[in-house]
Parts: sequence; C-alpha cells; structure tokens
Amino acid sequence: MAEQLSEQEGSWLLKLARKNILDRFEKENKIPGSLETEVSSLVFEKYRGTFVTLHKKGDLRGCIGNIDPIKTILQGVMDNAGNAAFNDSRFNPLSFEELKDTIIEISILTPPKNLDYKDSKDLTAKLRPHIDGVIIKKQYKSATFLPQVWGQLNDPETFLTQLCYKAGLSGEEWRSGDLNVLVYQVQSFQEKS
Repeated sequence: MAEQLSEQEGSWLLKLARKNILDRFEKENKIPGSLETEVSSLVFEKYRGTFVTLHKKGDLRGCIGNIDPIKTILQGVMDNAGNAAFNDSRFNPLSFEELKDTIIEISILTPPKNLDYKDSKDLTAKLRPHIDGVIIKKQYKSATFLPQVWGQLNDPETFLTQLCYKAGLSGEEWRSGDLNVLVYQVQSFQEKS
C-alpha cells in the first residue's frame, strides 16, 4: 500500500483546492488570496494519481483527475480542483454563487494494478465493492469509477455495466472477458458540510 497522508495533510489539501478555485474568481470578487502553509510534508512531492470531486447539495457537480502518477500530489490537487470546477464537460463552469454550497472531496490513488480474471463470474467475484476503484480498457476506449461510486452502484454487475457505458462500450462488454481491467484504492478527504 502506498504511503498514507495524515488528516492534517488532507485538511490542508482541501483548503488548497478551495483556494485554487477561489483564485479564479479573485479579480472579479476581490477575494484575499493567501493560504498559510500549516503543513510541511514531503509526501506532497510524491507522484500519485489524484482526483478532485465537487458535490453540490449531495449531487455531483464536477470530477476531474488523473489516474496515472504523472504529477505530484500537490500539483495534481491544484490542477484538478480548477478543472473540476471549470472544465468538466458534463457541467457549466462553477459560478461564484454556487461555491458556498459546494463540498470538495480529494482522492489520492494507489498505482493501478492489472486484475487477472478468467470470465465474467470470476471478475465480479474478484472486485471488492467500496474498496477498489476500477479501470476498464478495450482498444482505445477506457473509463474509471472511483471506489466512492460503489455507494450508488453497489452491485458488481451494475457497476461494470455503467462503467462500460461510460467508456462508450456496450453495457454487456464486461461479460465477454476480453477487457483489460485494473484496480486501485484511494485515500479520500472531504470537507465537512
């Protein structure tokens, strides 16, 4: 398992994500732009996959991230916070008025690992609901669901069907046994409502 962040480090990253979003409104709304460094941590310089998810009144409002460890935790959280707020193509850019009703969640990913399976029954048996994030790939199509998605899709068959749809595949594609499947875990931090 990859190195875990402390609650203090997670809390600081949440403040950083919110500040990064606020900074986009700064010129227009004259928000003071400083975040005192409460935490000095080398773990922020580790290269890990990160996602930032925005929730507004319990509903998804944006989610952007990178699965592969191509950025440091610090850079990934900063980039993905702004992208989740303003560049998620499923939503209009977040407005300043919406921000007060928005809760930020950060997910720090472990490196993805291939999941070997024989057939669809073996695949559903090997998945660990609420623990595993899942990536599916077939040719140039791919998609992922974070482990938190198990909260809405808690049955492995429904989870895989929806993940196939997200990848632009037939919902039954996972039953064929020729998908490349990878799993990962996350450590998540969420603002208090």
